[in-house]
Amino acid sequence: MNAILQTLQFEVASSLHALDATQTQLRPPRSPDRWSIQQIMEHLFLTYSAAESALQGRLDKGTPTKSTATFKNRVQQYAVFSLGYFPTGRPAPSIVMPPDTTHPLSGSELTQAATQYLASLDAISREAEKLFGEGRCARHAALGPLSADQWRMFQLIHGRHHLKQIAAIRRAHSL
Repeated sequence: MNAILQTLQFEVASSLHALDATQTQLRPPRSPDRWSIQQIMEHLFLTYSAAESALQGRLDKGTPTKSTATFKNRVQQYAVFSLGYFPTGRPAPSIVMPPDTTHPLSGSELTQAATQYLASLDAISREAEKLFGEGRCARHAALGPLSADQWRMFQLIHGRHHLKQIAAIRRAHSL
C-alpha cells in the first residue's frame, strides 16, 4: 500500500483501538446532534468511495480530467496540501453524509472496513497513476483537479481532521 494511505490506515486503527460497539456510538458530550464515532468513520468511508468513483470515471474514459484549477482551487489546494489545513465548521456534502446507525460496529470492525476501503482506493489510485502519470487525473468537488497522490494526501489530511474528533470524544468519555 502507498505510504500515505498506510499512514492513514495506522492512524485509523490507533484511534479506534479497543472500542466496543457501544462505545463507537458515543458522541461529543452536550452535542447529541454531532456524529458518533461510527458515523465519523462511515463519513470517511463515503469519501473513500467518492474518490474511487471520481478516479474510476476518469479511468473508464481513458483520459485525465480536462478541467483546470481556478484561483480559488489553487488557494484551497495550497492550504490543504502545503499547510495541512483542513477547514472546520463546513457541513459535509450530502453525498458523504453518514446515515443513522442501525447496526453498531466495534472499533476493530470499523478498522477492518477502513483497511478494505483504503486497499481498494490504493489500487485504483495506482491504476490512475500508471495511466495518467503524476499530473492531474480527476476533479475534486471543492479542490478542483488533483493528481492521484493529491487524492491520497487529501484522504490523510481529511482523515486526521476527523480522527481529532474521535480523540476528543474518547477523552470526553474517558476512553
